[in-house]
Amino acid sequence: MNTYIVLLRAVNVGGTGKLPMADLRRMCNEAGFAVIGTYIQSGNVVLQSSATANAVKSMLERRLRGETGKEIQSFIRSAAEMRAVLRANPFAKADPRRTYAFFLDEPPSRDALTPSGRQADEQIGAGTREIYVYYPSGMGQSKLVIPAASRGTARNMNTVAKLVELSTRAAGSTQ
Repeated sequence: MNTYIVLLRAVNVGGTGKLPMADLRRMCNEAGFAVIGTYIQSGNVVLQSSATANAVKSMLERRLRGETGKEIQSFIRSAAEMRAVLRANPFAKADPRRTYAFFLDEPPSRDALTPSGRQADEQIGAGTREIYVYYPSGMGQSKLVIPAASRGTARNMNTVAKLVELSTRAAGSTQ
């Protein structure tokens, strides 16, 4: 069994895209995934499946569309990939609540780190399929716009660390 972390885009953020986590767990179970758990209300689920990451993504997005009537994009990382995201954080010494990974489906291009908005004190770095941003003054105060990041979904490093912990426990329980 493979352990995956699924990150849904634009779910339960700012009053839009309402999807109770109980419904997400049910959909995952109905799709045949072994659900380990969800974390907070923003569309994070740790699950296990013998399917590939691409197959999990397709099955889950199809179910979400059928259930909600909307296109809900998902970003899948294996437990090992999520650990690598945490280890590769170029701002590891910064406040994890203010440091984000924007998860993408593809590696960011060279110009992906060029902001189109006003950059103040923010710092930007590239990952394998992520863009890291440290917002010292807070994400909500930032005027920074990174066009490539708009095609992904963001999680702060506290959430990434918690998902790594959940996935590590899950992987250990199946050995």
